[in-house]
Amino acid sequence: MSDSPSAGPGPSGPTAPVLDVWCDLQCPDCRSALEDLRALRARYGDRLELRLRHFPLEKHKHAFAAAQAAEEAAEQGQGWPYVEALLGRVEELDRQGEPFLVEVARELGLDAEEFDTALIDGRHILIVDADQAEGKAIGVTGTPTYVIGGERLDGGKSQAGLRERIEEITDRLLA
Repeated sequence: MSDSPSAGPGPSGPTAPVLDVWCDLQCPDCRSALEDLRALRARYGDRLELRLRHFPLEKHKHAFAAAQAAEEAAEQGQGWPYVEALLGRVEELDRQGEPFLVEVARELGLDAEEFDTALIDGRHILIVDADQAEGKAIGVTGTPTYVIGGERLDGGKSQAGLRERIEEITDRLLA
């Protein structure tokens, strides 16, 4: 498993294709992508590894802290539920900022004090920075962006048809 929250129910087999989802956790377009990601998880289960990759955009002032918080949630065993909770409430994150990140952790039964400490000491900054650097290196410019089977699909402009395209590529890789 990668350092980022994985959406699969368990460890994927060695031949499972990987769908990297470059995401900004304060991004309304990424929230819109949640339905597609849920559908892909339901269809493929552990035959497709969904990997959240952090790409906080400068225009979202709490996105970098949210990415660090997601890494802390993953460390506490709740990476994907935390990501879904944040994406479902991007307006609250926009209004409340970092205290909201800790509040969501508390709501999910996570160690909120550890979240607060992690945001202060920056223990997850290197993971977020590495994801962002890799994203820039492969041409990610906005979120969500998907990469599967060497193909980059930009969902920041429109989600239309993307799930079908991801399914086509996944089916080909699994064949």
